[in-house]
Amino acid sequence: MDRRKFLTIAGTAAAARAAGIPIVDTHIHLFDPGRPQGVPWPPKDNAVLYRPALPARYRALTEGLGIAGAIEVECSPWIEDNQWVLDLAAKDKIIVGTVGNLDPADPEFARQLARFHRNPRFRGIRYGNLWGRDLRSDMGKPGFVDGLKLLAQSGLALDMANPDPALIRAAIAVTDRIPGLRVVMDHLPQMDPSLARADLRELAARPQVYVKISQVLRRLDGRVPEDLAFYRDRLDEVCGLFGEDRVLYGSDWPNSDQWAPYRTVFRVVHEYFMAQGPVAAEKYFHRNSIAAYKLDVFVG
Repeated sequence: MDRRKFLTIAGTAAAARAAGIPIVDTHIHLFDPGRPQGVPWPPKDNAVLYRPALPARYRALTEGLGIAGAIEVECSPWIEDNQWVLDLAAKDKIIVGTVGNLDPADPEFARQLARFHRNPRFRGIRYGNLWGRDLRSDMGKPGFVDGLKLLAQSGLALDMANPDPALIRAAIAVTDRIPGLRVVMDHLPQMDPSLARADLRELAARPQVYVKISQVLRRLDGRVPEDLAFYRDRLDEVCGLFGEDRVLYGSDWPNSDQWAPYRTVFRVVHEYFMAQGPVAAEKYFHRNSIAAYKLDVFVG
C-alpha cells in the first residue's frame, strides 16, 4: 500500500472514532473450513476466502473503526449452520444478529422458524439469487407465501441477495402480497440501476423496503477503482431513490476481500456518507439497522 492510501485509510478510522457513531455492519459472513463437516461455501480453490472467518478475526481487522456490532448473513444452505452461527454469537457479543437460511415452502418451516426465533439474535432469513433459487417462481410453491406471512407476523425481515431486474420485480410482488413484511435488498449498488429504473422507483415507494449500500466496489478492465469518484453517481442514484432513512451499511466481509481489504471498502462509503452530514451518516451506519432488523435489545 502506498503512503497516500495508508494515510487516507488511517484518517478514515480517526474520523469514524471522532464522529462517535456506533457502527453496525449489517452484512458479514461467518464460516470455518476447519470444521469436521467442512463448509458448503467458499470453495477450496478460492485462495482469498477459504480460511476461517470468525468473530475474533473480524474484531481484529475492524479495530479502531467504531464497529459496535455486526449482523451475520448466512452463506450456507445447511439448516444446522443457523444454530452454529447462533452458538458463535453467544460467545462473542459483537454479533448482534443473524439472518438465517430457511425455505418458506418447506413443510418444516414453521417449526424451524420457531426454533431459531427463540434466540433473539435470529433477525430474519435470506432468499434471492443464490442456491439455485428463483423468488418469483418460488412464490407459486404451496405454502411459500404463507411462510413469508408467518415471517412477517414474527417481526422478522426478509433479505434478498444479489439483485438483478428479475429480483427487483420479485421484491415488488412479495411486498404486494405481504405489505407487512420488512424487506432488505442486499448489495443494490452492484446492479446497474439503469437496468430497472422504473421498478426501482416502484420498490422505493414502499416504506418497508430497505437497501444495503454494500458490494459497492466493482471491477473495471480487470482492476478495482478505490476512489469514491468512480462510485458516486451510482450511490447518488440509489440513495436518492430510497432516502437517508432506508439505507444500511454492510461490508460483505469476507466476500469483500475479493475486491479490496475491509478498510478500503469502509473508507469509500464512509467518505460518501460523512459528506452527507452527521444525521445522514448516523442513520446509515447505525439507526437504520435498528429499524430494519429491530435490534433495540442489542444496539441502543
